[in-house]
Amino acid sequence: MVSKPRFSILMPTHSRVDVIGVAIQSVLDQTAEDFELLVVGDGCAPGTAEVVEAFQDARIRFFDLPKAPNFGYANRNIVLREARGELIGFAADDDLLFPDHFEILADGLKNGAAIAYSQALWVSTDGIAAPFLTNLDLADEFRVFTEVGNTVPATCFLYRADCLPSRDVWPEDVASAGDWQLWRRIMRENPRNPFTYCRVPTVLHFSALWKNSRHSQASQLQTFLDIADGAGWWPSALRVWVPNASKEQSEYSRLMRVDPAAWSEQMRRAVGDLVARLAWEDVQTIRPMFASAEAEKATLHSEISRLRSELEAAHQSSVGLRSAASDARNEKDEIEQRLQACQMQVAALHQSRSWRLTGPLRKISTSLRSKKT
Repeated sequence: MVSKPRFSILMPTHSRVDVIGVAIQSVLDQTAEDFELLVVGDGCAPGTAEVVEAFQDARIRFFDLPKAPNFGYANRNIVLREARGELIGFAADDDLLFPDHFEILADGLKNGAAIAYSQALWVSTDGIAAPFLTNLDLADEFRVFTEVGNTVPATCFLYRADCLPSRDVWPEDVASAGDWQLWRRIMRENPRNPFTYCRVPTVLHFSALWKNSRHSQASQLQTFLDIADGAGWWPSALRVWVPNASKEQSEYSRLMRVDPAAWSEQMRRAVGDLVARLAWEDVQTIRPMFASAEAEKATLHSEISRLRSELEAAHQSSVGLRSAASDARNEKDEIEQRLQACQMQVAALHQSRSWRLTGPLRKISTSLRSKKT
């Protein structure tokens, strides 16, 4: 047991006996070694205690507690009252940490900020990793984070124990999103220097079992996967094969531990290449195609509006001028045919390759517009 560790790392667990071992190993492999790992058994599954105790590491403290309501926030507070570190972090029982995760976050707190957070790579159930790069330094992204919903996994955060009046700070009166409530409280109660953004990936964040979803029920990850499924250029480091008998966490852990420093460098370089490639495709291909498709759609809708006006005028003409009724009807039929042709063009546009390729961009644009309103 570490008498006065610098870091206290909270790891709640309930039902991930299958992967908690590799999650713990990623904490033990940290370049910052001065920590205590507080494993919070929240009515945990049989076999969890055996996995934890098998490490025989004095820095691990296991609390086998009965299940608390909802996500077990009350149990987290019980354990935090016994935490001794000056910096408090979080490690999910199904996530993996880059080996320099806590070193980077601690460096981020040297400027006096209350809380530091890093980037996460979200990983699909079939092993595809994609970056989520929430930048709270930007006003619109900060507003979404504080007013709409959490966009950063809990594992990405490290905060000062003295930034709040007590250590048992998890809200026990909410059914979910307790981490989001906590991060916002820390920022709100430390307005002078609320947070630091560490701009590198340090976490692999996986889809929780209870979500039963390839993309963790996250629309942005689903969009990334739509791109990855059709892109031959997706970086190989961000596409790891997961055999049927294995878990995606186990496969990434195996690769990470061969050469942790080289693996981290490779992953970060791959993320940089991916973001650059997406920007290049956006500027070179997708955005011009998107603009062209939108312009064509606007032109067709304008033509449809005009033809409807002419159709209405022709209808009025056929009613008001009985002597010319035959000519008006012919004009009306012609306009209806042209209107139908325009509507068919709109339908064809929606089936076109350009419309299909710009689908992810439209999805992102719609999402951003809805958040801004």
